[in-house]
Amino acid sequence: MTEFFGRISRRKFIFTAGVSASAVFLKGCLGNPPENLTGDRNQTIPAAQSVANISAEQKPETTTVKLGYIPIVEAAPLIIAKEKGFFAKYGMTNVNLSKQASWGSARDNVEIGAAGGGIDGGQWQMPMPHLITEGLITKGNQKIPMYVLCQLITHGNGIAIASKHQGKGITLQLASAKSLFKELKSSTPFTAAFTFPHVNQDLWIRYWLAAGGIDPDVDVKLLTVPAAQTVANMKTGTMDAFSTGDPWPYRLVRDKIGYLAALTAEIWKNHPEEYLAMRADWVDKNPKATKAILKGIMEAQQWLDNFDNRKEAAQILAGRNYFNLPSADILADPYQGKYDMGDGRKIDDKSMAAYYWKDEKGNVSYPYKSHDLWFIVENVRWGFLPKDYIANNAAKAKELINKVNREDIWKEAAKEANIAAADIPTKTSRGVEEFFDGIKFDPEKPEEYLKSLKIKKV
Repeated sequence: MTEFFGRISRRKFIFTAGVSASAVFLKGCLGNPPENLTGDRNQTIPAAQSVANISAEQKPETTTVKLGYIPIVEAAPLIIAKEKGFFAKYGMTNVNLSKQASWGSARDNVEIGAAGGGIDGGQWQMPMPHLITEGLITKGNQKIPMYVLCQLITHGNGIAIASKHQGKGITLQLASAKSLFKELKSSTPFTAAFTFPHVNQDLWIRYWLAAGGIDPDVDVKLLTVPAAQTVANMKTGTMDAFSTGDPWPYRLVRDKIGYLAALTAEIWKNHPEEYLAMRADWVDKNPKATKAILKGIMEAQQWLDNFDNRKEAAQILAGRNYFNLPSADILADPYQGKYDMGDGRKIDDKSMAAYYWKDEKGNVSYPYKSHDLWFIVENVRWGFLPKDYIANNAAKAKELINKVNREDIWKEAAKEANIAAADIPTKTSRGVEEFFDGIKFDPEKPEEYLKSLKIKKV
């Protein structure tokens, strides 16, 4: 792919925080802890490794950084890098992981930075770093330049539906449920909620609906709901759809609140999920520390992809300092690719599990620019960004992506960490991607992709 993304028009995203009608969810990018969890919270946390001998050329400018995270499996590389000592191994001995109440809180905290009591960066849905860079979702449209540094995970998400809709055809393929959506539209519209608009969760819901012939802006009601309200609202039947990530779907299925219509791994196998991104000013000031953080994350990602380590990983994540789960068992099955979908369907397929370092298509950690482009094209598709972003073979989009995506820093860190050359991508595009409905996204032809989509705003 050539260059990336120009300048975005200074428009603001408008999002609602209310709640309406029934209950569904996408297991994905936001942690929604069930209420009244009890059990043993005293899981043992392993001791950190000693700091390795670091050459003067690679010694971090600072040993301190503050990274935000949301308590879902996407955050695992950050947590494991800290708890297993991988950050410390590369000289980052004072990494502060700060649990964020919501994606809006994370955005607000990165605006002010750690110096102002916020964060230097952390875990993000896409394309939040690009939108923050352009001031599209910040207070007063303030532009806060961000750098995307690595992808954290693939998979770990899915779509779940309120139990009252079970048996009505609301599954991965929605053809048989179109009449139900029309019927609900005339009375109480089907309501799909997510925790932040115009990013992963919103886009997964929209793609799934549109692929089934349901217009998400006409046939259903979409809204933003704070994380703290999600479980309660689903229990009371005030939503039909919601997006959430492992480990929460297991609990929601077990409590018979809802069922999973699909994993996002079924919608787009080996899809990009959440990313590490940081304030550009912090990275520019601390380039060696940035690479040290990346090396720690890369080692954590490789550790996580050893399935023999996943029982220990589940125990660490379940601890009260992180996910605060009653039992690590809630994470154990999904981490092995085992999903009870709640409607009689069961999945036992390791290729559908979360992956952090490598999947069937190659490197997961490397931040492909072609994936950034898909997220931006989808924002154009739904009218969140103007169409000129993809005009002239997406010249404006590519200019922005070139500014935000720092895959060059990832490669430098990988080489310093002695990552095998075969595991370091040589191209910034992963090539043509294919979705469950047969649609293909060729990053060299983004306008053709948009034209191929039957339901869209542009």
